[in-house]
Amino acid sequence: MKSLALVFLVDQSQNWLIMKNGDTVLGLFQGMFEQNILTFNPGWDQNAAGLSEFDDVREIQQQLKQAGVVLDNETDPCGSGPANIVLTDPDGNHILIDQHC
Repeated sequence: MKSLALVFLVDQSQNWLIMKNGDTVLGLFQGMFEQNILTFNPGWDQNAAGLSEFDDVREIQQQLKQAGVVLDNETDPCGSGPANIVLTDPDGNHILIDQHC
């Protein structure tokens, strides 16, 4: 029997919804971003619940820069809490690493 993706979170007034099927989470956002985007949310599990341990976005930024990855948008390396970084993959798709906690 096939399982169906269920709507997990939604805000119709902002034209987005998050669907979930098992451990797979997919977000659909209409008009929020100009082009394709892949997002990662350090600090959240598959249920958007906070994790007690995770790699902070500033640590991820430092590792990417040390590996020679060019970032389109950086965050303050001395900051704390919510922040994000953006990079572009070789096909021109944006990758957003968006930490909410």
